Amino acid sequence: MKKILLLSDTHGHIDEAILKYVQQADEVWHAGDIGDLVVTDTLQKYKPLRAVYGNIDGAKARAEFPLNARFMCEQVEVWITHIGGYPGKYPAAIKAELLRQTPKIFICGHSHILKVMYDKTLGLLHMNPGAAGKSGFHQVRTMLRFTIDGAEIKDMEIVELGKRS
Repeated sequence: MKKILLLSDTHGHIDEAILKYVQQADEVWHAGDIGDLVVTDTLQKYKPLRAVYGNIDGAKARAEFPLNARFMCEQVEVWITHIGGYPGKYPAAIKAELLRQTPKIFICGHSHILKVMYDKTLGLLHMNPGAAGKSGFHQVRTMLRFTIDGAEIKDMEIVELGKRS
């Protein structure tokens, strides 16, 4: 059983509000737009980290993290990328890869809009944790936390970190 904290779009921001939840997780997953490697360096001091780079990330982040991360967590196949669209609105390259090898969980960031939905067509759980950072148009900083127990995804919670200002 693994307790996962999922965040995205930190844009260089890390604070005690985020770290409080990091300490309660077994692993932290970051879906891109890290902004400054201080964020990922700090997260890695506390827990194992899986991360991808996003469109605002520079050469250092791109050298340290991949564009796509595919891996198994317990008995669940996961794919994390930064720009992935939504069910019914995936970019062509993403859709082709999803059809070629469908994960159980597909995670992206980028939009700053928290959204969790089941893609009935592909039979996968789509997650976007919104934005944990303070840059962007979102009003409330958000993350997701959940548990993967064997092949089961459960105990999904929205974490609200307050207003972004």
